[in-house]
Order: sequence, then C-alpha cells, then structure tokens
Amino acid sequence: MPIGRRVAYLRVRRRMSQQSFADRLGKSKSWVDKVERGVRSLERVSTIRDIAAVLRVDVSTLLGRDAQPAEPVARSEGVARIRAALSTYDAALGRLARREPASNELAGAVAHAWTSYQHARYPYLIEQLPSLLADVQRAHAHEPEVARGTVVEAYRLTAALLVKLDEPGLAWLAADRAMSAATGDRVLVACAAIQLGQALRATPRARSILLAAAYRIAPRDFDTGTPEELSLCGSLLVQAALVAGRSGDERGAAELLDEAAELAARVGEGHDHHRTGFGPTAVEVARVAAAAAGDAGEAVLRHEKMMTRSGWRWLSVEQRAAHLIDAACAYLHVDEVGKAGHALTQADHIAPAEIRHRPTGREMVAQVARAPGAPATITQLAITLGVLRP
Repeated sequence: MPIGRRVAYLRVRRRMSQQSFADRLGKSKSWVDKVERGVRSLERVSTIRDIAAVLRVDVSTLLGRDAQPAEPVARSEGVARIRAALSTYDAALGRLARREPASNELAGAVAHAWTSYQHARYPYLIEQLPSLLADVQRAHAHEPEVARGTVVEAYRLTAALLVKLDEPGLAWLAADRAMSAATGDRVLVACAAIQLGQALRATPRARSILLAAAYRIAPRDFDTGTPEELSLCGSLLVQAALVAGRSGDERGAAELLDEAAELAARVGEGHDHHRTGFGPTAVEVARVAAAAAGDAGEAVLRHEKMMTRSGWRWLSVEQRAAHLIDAACAYLHVDEVGKAGHALTQADHIAPAEIRHRPTGREMVAQVARAPGAPATITQLAITLGVLRP
C-alpha cells in the first residue's frame, strides 16, 4: 500500500477528518488531501515522524514495516553457523559419514552455489554453506585428489561471501584453506589467490602475493595464451591494483589496471572463466573502485562513461550492484546526493541483498539518507532497514 493511502487509512481509524488532521500537523487540508492521493510525496524524515506521532503509530508501521528489520540478526546467526562449519574437523577426528557425497553431485552443488552468489542470493547461501562445507570436507578426506578442485571452489566461494558480509578474518581463513588445497596446481593456486586478495585487500603486502600468482599463471606470449590463463592473470592484476589503490599508490594501481585491460581485450566480454567474470568492462569497474579510494571526481566520470558501454549487461548481477554502491560513494563525495540515491535505488532493484544484507550497502544507504537533500526513496529505505532513526 502506498504511504499516502496508509496515512488515509490510519487517519480514518483514528476518526479524524482531513481538516483536524491537518490542524494537528500544522498543514493545510489541501496538503493532506494531496498526500493521501499520492499527488504529493513525503520527503522529509521530520514530516514522516510528525505524521506518525499524530496517528499514534511507529514510523515503521507508517512505512509498512511492523517489525524491526531481521536482516542483521539473520546475517549474524548465519555467519556463526559458517564459522562453526569452518571450525569442524570431523575428517581429522575420524568422524566420516557412512555415505560420502558423489564427486559429481558435490561439484554440481558447488557450481549452483557459485551461480547463487553471482546473482547476489546471499541469504540462500548463508543458509546452505554450512552443510555444503561439511560435505566438501568429508569428500576431500575420502578422495583428496578427485575432489580437490571442488574443495578449492567451495572455499573460494565461502571467502567471497564472507568478504561481502564484512567478515575479513573468516574470509582469510576460507581463502587460506583454498590456497592449501590448491598447492601444487598453478591454476587452482591462481583461482584461490583471487579470493585471498579480496580478503587481504587492506593489507599492502597482499599485493606481492597476488603479483606472484599472476605472473606464475601468465602465458609467455599473451597472443597464444588461453582465455582461462588470461582471465586468471588479469583478475589477479585487478586485485593487486585494488590493494595498491587502497594503500594510496594511485600510479601503481593505474599501471596494473592498464596491464589487466590489455589481457581483457583479448578475452572479450561475456565470459566467466574460473568464476572470474573477467573482461573489458570488469576492468573499468575496477578503475572506478580504485579511483573512488582517492579521486571521487574521476571515479564519477569513469562510472558515467562506463554505463554507456554495451559490456555493462554482460556483468553478473553481483558485479553490477556492487559497482553501483561504489558509484554512490563517489557521488556522495562530490556532493551529488541525488545521483548517489539513484545509484543505490538501482542497486536495490538489481540485487536487494547487496543493500539489505551487505553491511557496506546498508552503511551507504545511511550515509546518503543523512546527507542534506537526500531523496525520499532513500530516506524511507534507510528507516525501513533500521539504519536511520526518524
């Protein structure tokens, strides 16, 4: 129900005429009538608060949310279950199941989980990962070599999700497990190193680890390299560039991204070799993220130019929504509050979990909602999420 109709319904239940309701608010009867018909929007938090006070209801009720948001609670409980799964050593203690999952079945389950991640279905993954990790650990103990690739992919996925949930310590543990399982296989090591870089992005020395993995997987001649090798090498260069940008080395970040762009041009758009989603537009997304850490104005210009690229549609749902949050941050830093709100609204439409379950998304909604001139849609979303008190 639109908020105007909800105001009208609650007003009638309180047996107030439009005139008496308007008098209590200090508004005109015409103003009330326009709000109830949806002709006039409610843009100010203070106005929404005053209406709720006159109607004697909570703001959440007025906005159509009768209960406090459950997302943070569910996320916390889910992370606790994932932590417990990572802390279980049934194989080492000889507690193996009577029937181990078939390798092909387990590989299919991990592939499906990766697809869910790329579609930003984080609540589903939070629920499914603990049991999936248990199956992966048992399979690895039963068939170490056969299941090794699946083990690496499962821990990579776990690390990627935990980075989204702002759990860098646990993410590092999962990425480290992936690296350990990958030892001896340069392709699997390169795969695992991508998530290790994500988990350690705030650690400058991660750059050397990423570059070592990148140059180990890089073909001697880019023109003869396979798309898989180029995608892994390029993705590692992107992660190294983001570490450099985070530490303030803008020149180093730019050079690494230029090198990654050369590889991306050879790979082309619309591919997802080894779950990298690597391509020319993915490199441009990384340029925006790297610029946002230092030069917000440049980040905005790059974002607006990138949005005209046809390659935007080839990015995964997760990549697009995450980029829009980065763009909102850049817009906010150059005082383009309306555009920041629009970017967040787009992200919420594309992948609600990026906004509602990812701490970074929730915090960005709160920051934009607190800024002068914040769009009403973002203000209402912030109140609904419980990140802004009316």
